This record gives sequence, structure tokens and C-alpha cells, in this order.
Amino acid sequence: MSHQIVAKYNFFKGHPSIDLLPNREILEASQKILQRFDNSMDNYDGFTDTHPLNYGTDPGNLEVRKQISEWNDRCFKLKTKTDPNCFNLTSGASYGIMNILAQFTSPHNNVTRQAFIVSPTYFLINAAIIDAGFGGKMTAIDENDDGQIDLETLEKKLQHFDSQSPILETITKDNISSIYDPDRPIKQVFRYVMYLVPTFSNPRGGTLSEENRLKLINLARKHNMLIICDDVYDLLDFSGNTPHKKLVTIDRDTLPEGEKYGNVISNATFSKILGPGLRVGYQETPTPELAYLLSQGGAHRSGGTPAQLNTIIVGELLKSGTIDKIIAKLNFTYSKRAKALDDSLHEYLPKDTIIGPINGGYFNWVVLPKTLDAKVVDKKCRERGVILATGDNFEVTGDVRGWGDQGVRLSISHLDSDQIREGVKIWGEVCNHLLQSK
Repeated sequence: MSHQIVAKYNFFKGHPSIDLLPNREILEASQKILQRFDNSMDNYDGFTDTHPLNYGTDPGNLEVRKQISEWNDRCFKLKTKTDPNCFNLTSGASYGIMNILAQFTSPHNNVTRQAFIVSPTYFLINAAIIDAGFGGKMTAIDENDDGQIDLETLEKKLQHFDSQSPILETITKDNISSIYDPDRPIKQVFRYVMYLVPTFSNPRGGTLSEENRLKLINLARKHNMLIICDDVYDLLDFSGNTPHKKLVTIDRDTLPEGEKYGNVISNATFSKILGPGLRVGYQETPTPELAYLLSQGGAHRSGGTPAQLNTIIVGELLKSGTIDKIIAKLNFTYSKRAKALDDSLHEYLPKDTIIGPINGGYFNWVVLPKTLDAKVVDKKCRERGVILATGDNFEVTGDVRGWGDQGVRLSISHLDSDQIREGVKIWGEVCNHLLQSK
């Protein structure tokens, strides 16, 4: 695929450049961990924590979950401490969503009726949702130009699907017999599921307001919908402001009396901060009960949490405070690249181009003039070593919006400032040449 192509100016790649990977810091953390727990000692009790090179506990080592909880509370400036039992450790966001869908949805027997995906969407998420059984049951919900999502259309769609057939008010082992296991707790299966990136979205870079976050949660409660948030860019914020309150926090703070699960899961990862190769992530839920059910997936119970050693290495980076220095370096570097991109786009692209802001995360969204076809422009750019991520890559399968006509996503994570300027200059030359030829 285009994001894997080796090219001088590949704006499709959404991973850090090699110079930003914290090799030394991870090496030092690894040494400290393995020296502290050699083969002759094990300070872990085997129930809440286990040796770094042994099988993990189902939810992951409690020591690491405490560190993540405290770090989250500090980063998001939360006044109330979060229970570490609201966290479940994973091997990254991609595998995390696969486990969420396996534990909390059942589209095969129509208990879970539909998956809603904010569009344009992360270009590889469709396959994971289809694998979970939602082929033909995926509906796009537009992200507007201001970063807000079309909640009015979402509500109408929910009402439509509610009216299709009787609704299961209570989940029992009989109405989910195909996924019921008598050796495990009965699953909490939601009627609908929704996927979005609420902060610095992929691909458009938008951020959902706190007011609309609460409206979305209220809709989810009304219609028994699970909201899966890929909270992966929140701390890559170039503004220096306090990060936006996560949906899972709002859900927890406003949880109705007697509700033991909630409707939001924060699906987070350290891939964007420490390096994708670590394959370490975590999921935060409104309540410990929902996190516990996440940890009871068959794969989790067979060997415990995935990425056991790597989660403890991350725990060491949290404990020492090293992770904060790494994030500060990323924000300093990415903010310079973001400025280089914004300046270059305004200098070199045609005057009628719509250029979205980039205040955090990895991505910027550009809409070319209607007289240009983004796919034709991309083809011409490739001849000169420039790879663009055209909007057709970010459609929801089966519910296409036409993002590929003029839309283009650009990444600042892989190219340095000089490469960004030169790549955009070539792109602008191609656009202007095509316009002149018309």
C-alpha cells in the first residue's frame, strides 16, 4: 500500500521518523527491569503482578496500571484519582479494538445491529470492524469542517435501526448462545458500536468539543451504544494547553446511579509516543466492571495480558518521568514541522485550496480546488517522488462519501521540516501545471 512505499517525500506514512525513536531510554529501562528481577528473585505475588518474563495477569500488572492511572490523572489534570482497575493493558490500539469488538458486540445474531464510523476515518480500521462480523453493517457519520461530528444524522440513524425489529432489553446466555461461555462471566453486549478519534482526528485533525462529547455520550446511553475512542494523539498537542477531557472521563463523571458499565472505552497506545514496535497500549473504562470483562477474552486468559515485558518497560519510563521528556521533545519537533507544512501549503498550493489547521497529532487535511482531481494530482506527484494520501483511502466501507475527489491527508510524523517544504513545493508545481494545462 502507499503508506509502505519507499519514496523521498512520503506524506502517507503515519509513524515517527527514526531520529525520534527513544532507543537509549528504552534500553536503559529494559536493563533496570531485568536487573531488578533476575532469575533468583521475584518480588511479585503472582496474582496482581508477575515477573516481567513470565505470563502476565489477565488485566496486566497492577503496578503498571497504577503508574498509567497516576500519569493520566496528572497529564489531564484530573482532580479525582482514577481507579487503576479501570485500566486493561493491551498490545496496542489495533489489537485493543479487536478485543473490544470480540467482547462487547455480537453482529452475527443481530444483537449488535450496526457499527457507526466517523468519516473520513482511519484507513485501516474498516478491516478490523469487518473481521468482527460487521460486513454490510457499517454506517458513515460525517466529521464536519469544524471538527464536530454530525450528531443529528447519527440520532436519526439510531432511531431508524431501533424501529427495525424488537430490541433486547436484557442480555442472557440464551440470546447470545453463540458467544456464551459458562466458564466466564456473561458478556455485556451493546446494541450499537461507534468508532472515532475524538482528539486531533485521523485523518482530518479535528477535535470534538466537550459539549458535543457529552451529547454523544447521552445518545449512547439512550440507544445502548458503545463508543470506542482511539485516544492516541491527545498528548501530541502543540498549543501547550491542558488536553481535552476524554470521553471516558466525562462518562465516568456523569454515570447514572446504578450503572455499572458505562458506554465509552478509551483505546490508547504508546505507539505514537514511544515507538510502534513496542506494541503496548491500554484501555480505560468508566468502571472496573467493564475493564474486568475486557480482560476475560479468551486470548487474554490464555497467557494473560499481551506484551507483558514491554508493558513493564513502559511502566519504568513512567516511573522515572522519562516519558514526559520524550513527549516534550516530540511536541517541540512536531510543532516545527507543522509550521513548515502550514507555511508551505499557503505558499505553494493553488489559492482556492482549503487548508485545515494542525494544532496537534500527526495529520493535516487539505481540499484541492474543484478543478483538480486529487487522484490525478497524486499520480503525477509520484512520478517526482511525492506520495500523497488521497481521501479515497479514508472512506467507510460500503458508505462512500467521495473524499477522494479533492481531499488529501498529510502526515508530519515521518518527514523533517526541509523534506516537508520540498515535497509540498513539488506538489504545488504539479497542481499549478495541471491548472495551466486546463
